[in-house]
Amino acid sequence: MVGSAFRRVAHVCVYLVRKASSVSRGHQHPALGSRPAASGFTAQGAPGGVLELLGQSYPQDDYSNLSRKVLSSVGRNLHNQQYHPLWLIKERVKEHFYKQYVGRFGTPLFSVFDNFSPVVTTWQNFDSLLIPADHPSRKKGDNYYLNQTYMLRAHTSAHQWDLLHAGLDAFLVVGDVYRRDQIDSQHYPVFHQLEGVRLFSKHELFAGVKDGESLQFFEQSSRSAHKQETHTMEAVKLVEFDLKQTLTRLVTHLFGDAGAQDRIGWAFGLGLERLAMILYDIPDIRLFWSEDERFLKQFRVSDISQKVTFQPLSKYPAVVNDISFWLPPENYTENDFYDLVRTIGGDLVEKVDLIDKFEHPKTHKTSHCYRITYRHMERTLSQREVRRIHQAVQEAAVQLLAVEGRF
Repeated sequence: MVGSAFRRVAHVCVYLVRKASSVSRGHQHPALGSRPAASGFTAQGAPGGVLELLGQSYPQDDYSNLSRKVLSSVGRNLHNQQYHPLWLIKERVKEHFYKQYVGRFGTPLFSVFDNFSPVVTTWQNFDSLLIPADHPSRKKGDNYYLNQTYMLRAHTSAHQWDLLHAGLDAFLVVGDVYRRDQIDSQHYPVFHQLEGVRLFSKHELFAGVKDGESLQFFEQSSRSAHKQETHTMEAVKLVEFDLKQTLTRLVTHLFGDAGAQDRIGWAFGLGLERLAMILYDIPDIRLFWSEDERFLKQFRVSDISQKVTFQPLSKYPAVVNDISFWLPPENYTENDFYDLVRTIGGDLVEKVDLIDKFEHPKTHKTSHCYRITYRHMERTLSQREVRRIHQAVQEAAVQLLAVEGRF
């Protein structure tokens, strides 16, 4: 039961963490806390423009692709909003790690960081994790860039290098992360991630193993700035076992029984929204951004471990509209369209489905047809109200994405 629940709540990335001292360090951006100011559909601008975000100024270039919708979410820090469901999950995980993992002097083994700025350098987000320059995960279509040097972090792993090089061996990082993605009840351009990292010295890893002093971390292999040495099978198996135990204990706590040169370690990442949606029966990811008291008051509990079952706000009917257009010859991505719809329709958009693709036999032009489902979480929408929004989406798609409308 625990195993099946865990598979539903998170995509866990397990890898061996080692400090990469041969790579030059990127610049740590200061943690900042003010709300952003933004206008227009996107923050894209001609070189020379400036984006003001969290009290800092960023010159814009051809990489700049932040939408107004995403900018409005920066600085909300839902995971630090007391009695918010994401805050409750974070506090429950912290409580578990503080109690289960204690250092030699009775202090918590894991340090917790939950207030880093979401603005990081591309070096922090990619290069520090040895992600090559031509890797597809760097695409503009999947990330939010302030410019070629700065971006909104795509994962909390962006802080790993700095914390490891500060000398930390065990830590949790919690924060908002940003990815361009599809639109449905499970996906949102902003979500919250909790990452855990732990390193072991040779003594710590092999201390409980018979004849452990004869075991080694590494095979006979070479190391470069882009490739680590190969770890021995004994070291890998022990680290895998420790990670499995760590995650099993955490999931049991939540759900019940239903690069170091001389270190080796594990890392995992959990999506807080996925955990909360299962624990509290929250059906739609948009609800986490609601300021409706009928939603928020359900999570004001005296004990963070108290069972809460979300009581749905009235289920209002959906309004559905389709949009079809011919794609431009180049530079079109579906995530550009999803961002446009999110920005104009906001959280009135429940989901967007690509329901048809068509290639003209003579012109070889490609047409896409999308079905947009609009639904307000707190009241009934009228077709007239939705028609105005849908028309704005059509006009913006033509003007900003260079599509040819079929409406």
